[in-house]
Amino acid sequence: MQLLESFQLASLSLTNRIVMGPMTRNRASEGNTPNDLMTTYYRQRSSAGLIITEATQISEQGIGYPNTPGIHTKEQIEGWKPINTAVHDEGSAIFLQLWHVGRVSHSDFHNGDLPVAPSAIPAEGKAFTPTGFKDFETPRALDTDEIPGIIEDFRQAGYNAKEAGFDGVELHAANGYLINQFLEDGSNTRDDQYGGSIEQRARLLFEALDALLETMDASQIGIRLSPNGYFNGMHDSNPQELYTYVLNKLSEYNLAYVHFVEEERPEGERYAHYPNNVLDTYGPAYNGNIIVCGNMTKEKGEALIEAGKADLIAFARDYISNPDLPTRFAEGIDLTPADQSTFYGGGAEGYTDYEFAMAPTV
Repeated sequence: MQLLESFQLASLSLTNRIVMGPMTRNRASEGNTPNDLMTTYYRQRSSAGLIITEATQISEQGIGYPNTPGIHTKEQIEGWKPINTAVHDEGSAIFLQLWHVGRVSHSDFHNGDLPVAPSAIPAEGKAFTPTGFKDFETPRALDTDEIPGIIEDFRQAGYNAKEAGFDGVELHAANGYLINQFLEDGSNTRDDQYGGSIEQRARLLFEALDALLETMDASQIGIRLSPNGYFNGMHDSNPQELYTYVLNKLSEYNLAYVHFVEEERPEGERYAHYPNNVLDTYGPAYNGNIIVCGNMTKEKGEALIEAGKADLIAFARDYISNPDLPTRFAEGIDLTPADQSTFYGGGAEGYTDYEFAMAPTV
């Protein structure tokens, strides 16, 4: 089974081609600081060849959900160190997913100040605040002279990730968050150098990437994209032209990987011009390692690797309830279903208390 074979990701020798995908779990402590419970959680799941952490905010401004970890304070950096040590002790590699939510936030997180975005266009849906779900507010459009400060936050996050002991970082440019908001014209109607043409809407992404390259090698940087994404009301008038441009340019960087979110085209006139398959449409535009996630199964992942369409396969929800996922795949052991009621927030229940099919290593 190729899923269980080792893989060389730049200088990293991965024990298998299985990736634990990034999943927000809302278990960080006061000050959005990683804690001992999170150390246990990640150690248990170090059966993956590569772990990509839950989305982690690069600044106070980037926060949009309660109890999500950051990488912008000394306490947060120190909180991540034992997690990385635990994962490395178990023989896995770990990348930190860097996150700024942009408009997908609420003034409750920012002392009454509005969230920021490329344009004053609200997200669709509701914000998850410390006091419950609330309607998204109309965000404040960022001034042009504020954007270098955000780029600096990404740069500093790269340095902080290295100090914390991560093997690399994943730039979160998917799922309706800030970089994705700049990319797509459904959320970006700016008329400065960060809006208008595809090249200008992609400027923030590549400036953030170039900033990270000042802190680590390109082979230590991945990027996540969701070309068919509609979460938080995302849409674009010409996604194929946009993402083909982005992927062609990313091919010049020799990155660790591009991480595609495979989503079916949603229903409705807004998305009628979207392709039916992300990997088949956009994979050929990128020259480099590809990770794919989105309702993956052992059989589907194996078929994608055999067909040469993906190099690594990311599993998310199955890793919540099956910390020994590769063993279950190898032995043909049934997967344990995850309890959705414990996905977000809480303690050990539904987080670190799922049983191993065989004796755990911890």
